[in-house]
Amino acid sequence: KVITTEVNFYMDYTETLVHHINGYTGLITNTTLDRVVLQNGEHTLREVVEHPGGVTVIPIDDEGYVYCVRQYRYPMSEHLLEVPAGKLEYGEEPLQCAMRELSEETGISASEYHDLGKVYPSPGFCREILYIYLARGLKFGTQHLDENEFLDVEKIHIDELVKLVMDNELTDAKTVIAVHKAKNILSI
Repeated sequence: KVITTEVNFYMDYTETLVHHINGYTGLITNTTLDRVVLQNGEHTLREVVEHPGGVTVIPIDDEGYVYCVRQYRYPMSEHLLEVPAGKLEYGEEPLQCAMRELSEETGISASEYHDLGKVYPSPGFCREILYIYLARGLKFGTQHLDENEFLDVEKIHIDELVKLVMDNELTDAKTVIAVHKAKNILSI
């Protein structure tokens, strides 16, 4: 079906859970295999990854430089350039998590945090919600990484990050989104 922008309604294709077939409980995520019934009455299976959610924060100084981190990401077998980010702890507010992660990973604190919204990184199978913040008024301190966390901090101008995104050299989704959102709201 083609839906034009003039139409202000959508069809309800809600899928209804029949039962959970099995599950896995992990250190960060839980996984279920669900049998659901579709709008047409047919049954199908859906794999769902439950994730506590996370934050990403893009710290930008007055000259337009962003403080990124480079770390090895085991699932991708690559060292990736990213903006600071982390997993929400149980009951933690997203802004508090953003402040904590920025301080832990870079040693930076900020006098201003701007909410850039939330995204669903991969809603086809994962329930993760990622909250994005822009940090301004940066103050520099000492990095204090979690045990067994290894990363380097890199200072890169926002214009260079946009170029890296457009050249497909920066591929981390949360960083791509944060860079574009920050660039669009700032006149740097």
